[in-house]
Amino acid sequence: MTDLLISLYPWTKAVHIIGVIAWMVGLLYLPRLFVYHCETEIGAPDSERFKIMERKLLKFIMNPSMLVTFVFGISLLFTPGIVDWDAGWIYVKLFFIILLTIFHHIYGRWQKSFEEDEPRKSPKTYRIANEVPAVAMIFIVVMVVVRPF
Repeated sequence: MTDLLISLYPWTKAVHIIGVIAWMVGLLYLPRLFVYHCETEIGAPDSERFKIMERKLLKFIMNPSMLVTFVFGISLLFTPGIVDWDAGWIYVKLFFIILLTIFHHIYGRWQKSFEEDEPRKSPKTYRIANEVPAVAMIFIVVMVVVRPF
C-alpha cells in the first residue's frame, strides 16, 4: 500500500491542489453572493436568481471539491515521507482546514436560510465572513510551502 501511495504521490498532490482551488473559489464567492442577495427584496427576480446561483455553487462546486480536497489530502497524510508529524506546521494547517470546513457548513446553513426567505444578516456580516477563508488560505499556504516550524 505504501509503495502505491508513493508512486501516485504526484497525481494525488495535483488532484488535491485542484480540489483546493475549486473549494476556495466557492468559499470566496458564496459569501459575496450573500452580500448581494441580502440587498435584494424577497421574492424579487434577482433574489430568485441568487437562490439558484447559491444552491448550484454549493451543490455542484463547493461540496464535491471539498470532498476531493479531503480524500486526496488524507491520502497525502498517509503517504510516507510527506508529513513530519513532529513538526508544528501540519497542526496549524489542520486547524485552518477545520476552520474552513466550519465556514463551509455555516455558508450551507446561510444558503438554506436564503432559500427559505428567512431573515437575513447584515451585508457587513457576509463581508466579514468573506474574509475568513482568504486569511485561512494564506496561513495554510505558508505552512505548507515555508514550513516555518
